[in-house]
Amino acid sequence: MATILVIEDNQAIRENIIEILEMANYKVLEAGDGKKGLTLAETQHPDLIVCDLALPILDGYVVLQMLNRSDTPCKVPFIFLTARAERSEIRKGMDMGADDYITKPFTPSELLSAIECQLKKSAHTRHHVVAMPPVISNTMEEEPFKALIKDRNIKTFKNKQIIYQEGNHPSYLYFILKGFVKSFRIDEDGKEFITGLFKEGDFLGYIPILDKTHFSDSAQAIDHVVLAVIPISDFEELTNLNKHAQEQIIRMLTHTIEEKEVQLLRVAYDSLRKRAADTLLSVFNKYNVAGDNNVGIKFSRGNLAAIAGVAKESFARTLADFRDEHLIDIRKGVIYLLDIGKLNQLSN
Repeated sequence: MATILVIEDNQAIRENIIEILEMANYKVLEAGDGKKGLTLAETQHPDLIVCDLALPILDGYVVLQMLNRSDTPCKVPFIFLTARAERSEIRKGMDMGADDYITKPFTPSELLSAIECQLKKSAHTRHHVVAMPPVISNTMEEEPFKALIKDRNIKTFKNKQIIYQEGNHPSYLYFILKGFVKSFRIDEDGKEFITGLFKEGDFLGYIPILDKTHFSDSAQAIDHVVLAVIPISDFEELTNLNKHAQEQIIRMLTHTIEEKEVQLLRVAYDSLRKRAADTLLSVFNKYNVAGDNNVGIKFSRGNLAAIAGVAKESFARTLADFRDEHLIDIRKGVIYLLDIGKLNQLSN
């Protein structure tokens, strides 16, 4: 059972978070100010910390700064709570080493997904620290892209805001810190076809940089998106000089090509029900980074239809059929998969 430290001065919010976490079978420690929270972190060694930014005595920035002085090889995952998603706040927190941030007000699903995702990352890191013999670390060799992302300008995008436009030449490489992005093309009849779906931890816009050409599609934010902005010259220097970075780029390109091939074959040959099932499962796996089968798909019917390559009306009718067959449920516009096994059968 993982132990979560909650540092929040608002008692009502703190109690709400504690109730959510205890219902999810976490052990919870609580603190009403930064000083008490820092003491608990140093003495109780929680597995993850959820910390408000605006705290009495010591604010969230100071708590994180003092925890970063620890000599332990694996840092405790740290998630900020903030009532204002201002660019300066986000950038400062990420620069100091925060792993994620949650904007108030938030849903229980958002809180649990963020926590589960960071706990999985932390477990993976601990495994490798234990398994690998002590060596002199070379960040550029072992984690080239982590070094590339560090200390970059942060840019936020609102829902449906264009990140880059088809036909333009790239000025930057982007790394998704939070949110989802879709890439798409518009055909001669004005129909949108989604060419890719990207989530937190993905690079965006690297193919035209490698090809030294223009964007072949456009990219648009889905809900709230936070990007790290990387100058092209830094990316080119890394990929030209670092063999490990070159190998990772090849893997990324291979994966992208495979995804596009599957998508094209699905559009060309699959039935409407199979395309709909494939699309739901594909988008669900993008959203479900923390392994929670109760995560809902907050995707518009138009976007889902564009991924499947079918008319919006046809896709909507298929969703209604799936709901009547109890394969999915739709609540307040959010799609929940009730029978992933049967959807997989349809997909296969």
